[in-house]
Amino acid sequence: MAKKKKVYAVKASQSIRTKLILIMVCIMGIMMLAYWFMNYTLLSPYYEYSKASLLAGSYYDVNEVANEDESYRNGEATLSSDSELKLEIIRENSAVNLYIFQVINFWGETLYQFDYPGVTQAQQKMIEDLTENYIYGSGEESASGHKGRQMIREKEDYTIYKVYDKRIGSYYLELFGKMEVGSYVYLRTNYQSMNESIDIFNRFIGYAGSGVLLVSVIIMIFWGNSFVKPILQITDIAKRMSELDFEAKYPVKTHDEIGVLGSSINTLSETLETTISELKTANNELQKDIEQKTQIDEMRKEFLSNVSHELKTPIALIQGYAEGLQDNISDDAESREFYCEVIIDEAKKMNKMVKKLLTLNQIEFGNDQVVFERFDIVNLIQNVMQSAVLLAGQKDAALGFDRDYEPVYVWADEYMVEEIVTNYVSNAINHVDFEKKIVVSLENREKLVRIKVFNTGMPIPEEDIDKVWIKFYKVDKARTREYGGSGIGLSIVKAIMDSMNQECGVENCDHGVEFWFELEHV
Repeated sequence: MAKKKKVYAVKASQSIRTKLILIMVCIMGIMMLAYWFMNYTLLSPYYEYSKASLLAGSYYDVNEVANEDESYRNGEATLSSDSELKLEIIRENSAVNLYIFQVINFWGETLYQFDYPGVTQAQQKMIEDLTENYIYGSGEESASGHKGRQMIREKEDYTIYKVYDKRIGSYYLELFGKMEVGSYVYLRTNYQSMNESIDIFNRFIGYAGSGVLLVSVIIMIFWGNSFVKPILQITDIAKRMSELDFEAKYPVKTHDEIGVLGSSINTLSETLETTISELKTANNELQKDIEQKTQIDEMRKEFLSNVSHELKTPIALIQGYAEGLQDNISDDAESREFYCEVIIDEAKKMNKMVKKLLTLNQIEFGNDQVVFERFDIVNLIQNVMQSAVLLAGQKDAALGFDRDYEPVYVWADEYMVEEIVTNYVSNAINHVDFEKKIVVSLENREKLVRIKVFNTGMPIPEEDIDKVWIKFYKVDKARTREYGGSGIGLSIVKAIMDSMNQECGVENCDHGVEFWFELEHV
């Protein structure tokens, strides 16, 4: 009892496409969460650091401009117009408020000289108050103790503070430092709170990210189909290979892992086909060897007996007509020519019969090794039918075979199967009668395919139907003699089918006879 093959079905939850989509969604979700967390925790400090660095960079640029102004550096004059233009560019590009001034202690009184830019009285008062705090206060303690002020960077030449302006309710950064030329510089830039911006930005990321995630899932579903399609195609090829169908090949279009797998499947298919062919050949030879030893002696005796029996009549005819020619029984030239034709005809029949006997003998003794191979039986039948058209035409017989048959692949010895089909078709042509129709057809029978050759004509007597396969047996001896038959053709068919461990037979049908044989279907 054959075991049922277990078929594995891929669940949707176990599909590679589903796993791939879930992994990508998880990765995108984690990245969005990490981005959201970094916005909340790192964006505000980074913004503060960037603004402080902007002030520091502006300080160094201003210091460089002052140093390059030789007259100003030596205290001989105020800043030149070129220097003021450069300072204006720095102020505009960096979006800072810029003040350069000198603090002079004159007889115990502190005086302020503003070198850039011109200031109003209110601006001057603000700078003086800041300078009093930064220079004459108690240093860091005083600065840090100033209400709403926080030092965020301190260097040897400058200090940067974060200041809250209660009047306008916002923060700003200010830098107070001393330049190499001895003048003081005060820089100030707006510093907006990032918390509200971060909230808005994160809400936007949530909305946009959800939309992007949804679109990505849809794209990945379609992309996943194209990704999984070659895998499913390879799976189908592997399934067909398990059913011994090696026609399917994977079209290798890429050189990635899928392409390498497809190429390996193709190689495996070719190797399996060759191996199965060799195994079937070896298995068939093994079965033949088991039976051959017990049959050889009987076949040899039977062969000698049949040959001596069948050759007796033609040899006697040849001998009789030859002696008649030798004894000059008839002086008539026409009679002598008839004697010669009889001798030649009988010699040809003997030669043909001997060749068939040798062929049959080789098959039965196993000298002709059966080589199993996979081939298209439809193509073989079409070739034999084409070769028999002329012979059928001489008998006014019509050959019929459906040319719309799809290719049917079988395991057998192609040369021997061609011999069988040729014998069946020739036998049908020699015995066709009545409507003179010969029809070849195929019939699928599970793992076998039956090839049938039908011809209209007289049926075979029931007592003779099982004897047609016996060597030298002739149902209608007169008709067999008429077309030169020896009764060996069907014996050759039987011997070939036995050598391939397959079946053949004959059946009487309405208005005719049908011969058939079976081969293993791929």
